[in-house]
Amino acid sequence: VQLQASGGGLVQAGGSLRLSCAASVRTYAMGWFRQAPGKEREFVASINWSGGSTYYADFVKGRFTISRDNAKGTMYLQMNSLLPEDTAVYYCAARRGSVAIMIERRYDYWGQGTQVTVSS
Repeated sequence: VQLQASGGGLVQAGGSLRLSCAASVRTYAMGWFRQAPGKEREFVASINWSGGSTYYADFVKGRFTISRDNAKGTMYLQMNSLLPEDTAVYYCAARRGSVAIMIERRYDYWGQGTQVTVSS
């Protein structure tokens, strides 16, 4: 299984970015996690295999939207109203199961991460 995250960059507070994760699997649940400097990696959002079920961390609800296009083999994270505290390396992950979950250790495959920096 290969995962390739992209789309990170530098943006001003209040701006938007869309992250993409190209995946070689299309029937696994997937998710986004992030790790800020000096902090542990944390859950951001997850989506089931079909895209019909999603979960979000409280701190991104209403600002971020996770989605997937299985025909293209790609998962997305649309990030709006970005805050400086959203600055982190964002990782995409997949698990050998169809149900979306929030537990990091239950994910089996990880992408390399993409840096998101939000300036104030």
